[in-house]
Amino acid sequence: MVIAASGQTVQVACTGCHTLNRMPVERLNGGGKCGRCKQPLFNGRPFNLDEAHFAQHLKGDLPLVVDFWAAWCGPCKAFAPVYEQAAQLLEPQVRLAKVDTEREPGLASRFGIRSIPTLIVFRNGAEVDRVSGALPLAQFQQWVRKHL
Repeated sequence: MVIAASGQTVQVACTGCHTLNRMPVERLNGGGKCGRCKQPLFNGRPFNLDEAHFAQHLKGDLPLVVDFWAAWCGPCKAFAPVYEQAAQLLEPQVRLAKVDTEREPGLASRFGIRSIPTLIVFRNGAEVDRVSGALPLAQFQQWVRKHL
């Protein structure tokens, strides 16, 4: 996937302090650290996202996939290891976040979450697709990659 041409930069939100960082496209695969908190920008794991920082992550140039879930949800628990594995395979081309609908009811309401897990892909700050239900890894990767 080509996000931008060589020599250009992309904005990547830090999963720790939520600061937007500019980094050259050619350095995406090499990781990089946040200019503010010095944490790695990519660690191959989904990160927890709350209402206070949601908009900041939408400003990033990378597609953002959000898993809306709850701790009591059986299918959510079954899908969690798949989502973890997908993060290792899809970063740094995609950011994978998780929103606990019990802790963040405002976000669940804002996006009309009626069943969980619900997965939403955002690009350029806007929702581009969603699917409800747990998916096998190959099907999930295929669904995400069609939006890159």
